[in-house]
Amino acid sequence: MTTDKDWNVIYSYTRAQAIEDGVLIDITADAQAHGFKVHTVVTDNLYHQYVEVPNGLDGSFGQSSAGRLHDLLTLALFAARSSKGTDRVYFKVDFLMGPGRSETVDIIAHIVELPPLNRTPRSC
Repeated sequence: MTTDKDWNVIYSYTRAQAIEDGVLIDITADAQAHGFKVHTVVTDNLYHQYVEVPNGLDGSFGQSSAGRLHDLLTLALFAARSSKGTDRVYFKVDFLMGPGRSETVDIIAHIVELPPLNRTPRSC
């Protein structure tokens, strides 16, 4: 792992800033319900383009944001549990995007050591 001492840092953008700006979406509460023991975020693109149900897919297609997030978190948890000695895992998720049309999304999950969930993460 590369440390800050190895780089000439010009600017630092913290996780907290990214959440505040809406670049990252905090899904920790949902992740905890699925067995995650770490703070969990997704990009705004993943959340708004794929987790949120697209227009045209009403309830008759069995789609909900909660269900789509459940699928994403379940696959992420399986991938994380099967990884050993790495700080990232790769997996794919299929999302129904319209009647009869799905998209496969390549996901890269970064596993970062943060304080336990009962503590507030420190800003960099």
